Amino acid sequence: MSNLQKIKHDCRAAREAFARAHREHFALGAFNLDNQETLIAVVRAALAKKAPVLVEVSQGEVEAMGLDNIRDMVDNYKTQYGIEMYINLDHSPSVENAIAGIEAGFECIHIDISQANHNAPREEIIRGTRKIVEAARKTGALVEGEEHYFMGSSNLHTEKIDYAEVKKLETNPASAADFVKRTGIDTFAAQVGNLHGAYPVPKHLDLDLLRQIRSAIDCNISLHGGSDTPPHYFIEAVKIGATKININSDMRVAYRQTLEKVLDENKTEYAVVKLMGQVIEAVQRVVETKIDMFNAAGKVRP
Repeated sequence: MSNLQKIKHDCRAAREAFARAHREHFALGAFNLDNQETLIAVVRAALAKKAPVLVEVSQGEVEAMGLDNIRDMVDNYKTQYGIEMYINLDHSPSVENAIAGIEAGFECIHIDISQANHNAPREEIIRGTRKIVEAARKTGALVEGEEHYFMGSSNLHTEKIDYAEVKKLETNPASAADFVKRTGIDTFAAQVGNLHGAYPVPKHLDLDLLRQIRSAIDCNISLHGGSDTPPHYFIEAVKIGATKININSDMRVAYRQTLEKVLDENKTEYAVVKLMGQVIEAVQRVVETKIDMFNAAGKVRP
């Protein structure tokens, strides 16, 4: 099998996984990778829960690790553990970056023109998104798009949520339907009160709005900003029809807080590999909790 044939095979498998999620009412957790330790944590969680998963990287992680290295690491762990795992290029800020992800064999590509320009006009976003949909035909990769800038950042925030500002950016179902029709995307990033990061006050998701969006479009629905969200929202969102939910900040908080604790308790240990066991376990627990919340446990392909 040639490399292109393998990529097409993997992209077909990813499409089937999303179709299975839609039929069986579960969501694929999309878990960000900061390094090899977070990848190991996701792999172990997927194995323990018998769940299909996405791992994803945004531009910062791509610059740190490299597209081909990420592809190779994921393939190596997939083979070693026999798990169902796909890669998503998250919030790719330009057409060129997104095409590079397609060429590297990523099964899912999220093109986000507004990442580089928060005030990018809608027509510019549509044009750029359509280019990636066309480019993705080479491999069959699933393309995700969003209409405008998505608030927040994947971090532990100290400020409270400006609910009024979040409300202004919520998805309009009719506009979403137009965006999906004009771009041809496979996955739509819906905004129903979700935002990136963890905050000192709870997030409020508008599930009625999500139902309206689900009725308006027939493609996959992705929810970004899944960290630090009260569980009942995602339990219901999956029932409504969300098929992809992104998690990053919860993993990063568990990683850093556990690492700080381990370092404090082991001041004379300098072999880093000996310090990472508890860190990996902490991140794994976060991932396993989300897999259960997304109803994805036991849903690996037959």
